[in-house]
Amino acid sequence: MQADDRKLVTIITEAALERRLAEDLKRLGAHGYTISDARGEGSRGVRSAGWDASSNIRVEVVCDAAIAAKISAHLRQHYYDHYAMILFFTDVGVLRPEKF
Repeated sequence: MQADDRKLVTIITEAALERRLAEDLKRLGAHGYTISDARGEGSRGVRSAGWDASSNIRVEVVCDAAIAAKISAHLRQHYYDHYAMILFFTDVGVLRPEKF
């Protein structure tokens, strides 16, 4: 089995940003994304999925390293100072690289 290398970009942030982030990701070159509800506790306190104002989402994007770098730079510049947000990368192998 031959897999091609890609990056999995994972963003955990405030649910209120969902639509805006989806638009940004497409504009930055992501071919797609997955969004799910998330909850937990961090430096900004407990974030539950039970109330819209305090709910979080987990956004996952599989893309090449160049797009991952563009996403990272954009989020740091436009969101990090004003919203609860973390971002991390994972190296992944994909079987249909043209989709990513």
